[in-house]
Amino acid sequence: MMTSYLLAGPAEEPVSLAEAKAFLRVDDGAEDALITTLIGAARVHLEGVTGRALLAQTWRIVLDDWPTTRCVRLPVTPFISLLDINAVDDAGGLHPIALAQFLSEPDRLLLPATVSGMPRLREQQGLEIDYVAGFGTEPEDVPADIRQALLVLVAHWFEHRDAVIIAGSGAVVPSGFDRLVQRYKRVLL
Repeated sequence: MMTSYLLAGPAEEPVSLAEAKAFLRVDDGAEDALITTLIGAARVHLEGVTGRALLAQTWRIVLDDWPTTRCVRLPVTPFISLLDINAVDDAGGLHPIALAQFLSEPDRLLLPATVSGMPRLREQQGLEIDYVAGFGTEPEDVPADIRQALLVLVAHWFEHRDAVIIAGSGAVVPSGFDRLVQRYKRVLL
């Protein structure tokens, strides 16, 4: 069993308030708070739809034990870096595991045949893996089509705010939105 937790969100949004206001053709500051909220909501929606962090975020996954496949599929990608791996023993003590023995791909962590430094794990939630995921640390690192999809979503929610309030933001997406993000959706086999 795997559980994931967001430890630290992105330092900024992939689209600035100024960019969103220019896209919306809004000149005054009366709607700034709403637009800022919509930018954050659109980012969260895009991340949920794609399974990808747009900007660098720190995540923790908790596992009962290492998978027999020697591969840990990361719930949020693309992988940037591995921060910590701790094994939790029967008494609840944390044992740091050396990171150099692990390899990575954009969506998974690859395990060695034998992970060195492993204590006897407690029965449940015996492993904690902290990693950073995202396209990068700067808004310019986010692919242009994802940034465009975010702006389209903000504009749609801005123009249809009554429907968003009634149905909830995830239920109200513009026509063509799915095509903008299709290539980023994770395919599970």
